[in-house]
Amino acid sequence: MGSTDSSDQPVQLLDDAGIAELLRTARRIAVVGASSNPARPSHGVFGSLLRAGYQCVPVNPNETAVEGVPAVATLAEAEIALGGQIDIVDVFRRPELTEEIAREAVAAGARALWLQLGVVNWETARIAAEGGLAVVMDRCTAIEIRRIARGWISRG
Repeated sequence: MGSTDSSDQPVQLLDDAGIAELLRTARRIAVVGASSNPARPSHGVFGSLLRAGYQCVPVNPNETAVEGVPAVATLAEAEIALGGQIDIVDVFRRPELTEEIAREAVAAGARALWLQLGVVNWETARIAAEGGLAVVMDRCTAIEIRRIARGWISRG
């Protein structure tokens, strides 16, 4: 997968081609911070991911279900609920709360950590990258899926 390499970035992030390849090959997505509240962005993105054909599980100890999918409290529970390796941990949490999520994603053996639009934390990115995960930051999975479908970014 491709990555961006900029001297001002402490961690390499996936570039457009890498994101396209990740989304093309991913099947299982754990959405951390998914909400049953239709007004929340995480609710809309969760539904978009389901409609795009991904197997998703909401990871939120304060929810019972999102879009009819039972919620779990941890990424370890998400891996069990998904029935296999988590391909993408998609994070809807404030930046200062994401470092522990990165550690959980590494421990769960996820393939990638994806921090949603507005979520930027370079320490979180470092934890994930050093744990062997691909990293996407400050981008939206639903928007990127639409960009790929419309041919706005390369499919690899």
